[in-house]
Amino acid sequence: MSLSEYLQQKNEKENAVFPKKLCYFTGIFAFCIYGLFFQMAQAAPFRVLVVMSYEEKFLWNREIRQSIDSLLTGTCEIRYFYMNTQLNQDDSEQKAQEAYMLYQKFQPDGVIAVDDNAQSMFVVPYLRNKVRTPVMFCGVRAEPETYEYPASNVSGILRRPHFNRSIIFAQQLIPSVRAIGFIMRDGHQAMTLRNQVLSESDTYPAKSVAFKMPKTLREAVAMTKTLRKQCDLLFIGNFNGIPGDDGKPLAQKQVVKILVKAFDKPTFGSRLADITYGILFAIVERGQVQGRMAAKMLLKAMQGTSVSKIPVTRSRRGERVLNVTAMKALGVIPQPEALLGTELVKTEE
Repeated sequence: MSLSEYLQQKNEKENAVFPKKLCYFTGIFAFCIYGLFFQMAQAAPFRVLVVMSYEEKFLWNREIRQSIDSLLTGTCEIRYFYMNTQLNQDDSEQKAQEAYMLYQKFQPDGVIAVDDNAQSMFVVPYLRNKVRTPVMFCGVRAEPETYEYPASNVSGILRRPHFNRSIIFAQQLIPSVRAIGFIMRDGHQAMTLRNQVLSESDTYPAKSVAFKMPKTLREAVAMTKTLRKQCDLLFIGNFNGIPGDDGKPLAQKQVVKILVKAFDKPTFGSRLADITYGILFAIVERGQVQGRMAAKMLLKAMQGTSVSKIPVTRSRRGERVLNVTAMKALGVIPQPEALLGTELVKTEE
């Protein structure tokens, strides 16, 4: 074989191998680029900080967390902070500072702030109109103007007891209900609910007699006995942490049982836990509803929608819950149609 023939065969072989090498290296390059983008997608989800006003074991908080996790897990890295303000009010400011330190360290793309204390102690002093991070609140009982909401970076969902629907349900259970009273531990929440009652009582199908706000258990019992003479139905609100006769804070369950016994007539509330403590019924707004709404609104904001285009709203959903233990103790015999769509529970021992 001549030298020219040898060189020609060599060139032909190299030309045949080159496309294979090109495909090989192109494949490796494409795989690396895909892996890079996949790692970026995995390593850079939205970061969400959720600041809860109350304790981790609080049922309302657990319900909200459940719905936030179910909606955002997979697309967001979520961190939770509990301010524990219901049982440790003296440390509230310190807890708010700790929440802000976590915010600065975590650098979230969005924040969910739950209940009123998280607004007044955390969002308002540290985030409202001070950062670009979108903030969605939920579980807020105060009027939004209290916190100067909406703000450039703040919107969310208000929480309101379904008083009108509750009275209608009460009259389905007990047609003789004509006068109602309200009692709740003195404080910001009580003032907010009192204002709600004053603003809408003209629409109630029964007369609103009084809204009492005791500061101690002794006052609460005395006021409840007075209301018993004036009312057919009593709303029992939040009493968690109210001082007992020895000055020590009492749990909600303890106080509810005492007041239900003192009133000895039909009672209603707004939280599922209170019904299991002995209150007759409630139109309950689940934490899952508030949490899901807040998570959806925050996700929308993090994806680019201006917070100014996400209006403050209010959940209209509520589920009827009836305590059959209390119903039997009071001798209430409802019509079958009143029980349709109603969740039945018993008093916890």
